[in-house]
Amino acid sequence: MTRFGFGEGVLVALLAAMLASVAQTGLGLLLPAADVGQLLCIGLGFGYGLYLLARSREHVGRIVVAIGWVAVSFLVVALTAGLWPQVLAQLVLVWLTRVLYYHTETFAALVDLGLLVLGFSAAIWVLERTGSLFLTIWMFLLVQALFPLIPSRPDGGERADPPQDPFVAAEHTAEHALRRLSARQ
Repeated sequence: MTRFGFGEGVLVALLAAMLASVAQTGLGLLLPAADVGQLLCIGLGFGYGLYLLARSREHVGRIVVAIGWVAVSFLVVALTAGLWPQVLAQLVLVWLTRVLYYHTETFAALVDLGLLVLGFSAAIWVLERTGSLFLTIWMFLLVQALFPLIPSRPDGGERADPPQDPFVAAEHTAEHALRRLSARQ
């Protein structure tokens, strides 16, 4: 698992907030506000999801996750007429992506869920206080920048106790060596 730091998360938050503010201004001239909100929500969620996938060492299923993300996003658009179901869908998709690609334990996944809820709550508070899209997105993603600090097993979820069968142990060692070799390329 490629661990990235808080500083990188802060830069991602700043970039996403600036891009969303510019996109809101530009799209606001062409589309109704409700459509702009949906597009921004999908764009931010999908962009953050692609960022998570790109930073993950795991290569399996990336295309399926990206296609599934787009499909779920547009299914929510087709079935609902509001921004909040889309926001909820994007939060769930972010959480599932982080669980699939970064966490090996249930506790870490639950802490991550708590971090998402905390970030969403902070973003809603900022939105009510300021009405600023930039500050709202900045606050949400700033809290999400804490995500790399969630404890996880350093060995990628592998068991500490060796298997009893020597053939299984040899297979496990060979798979581990292949993973290390493929990660270096």
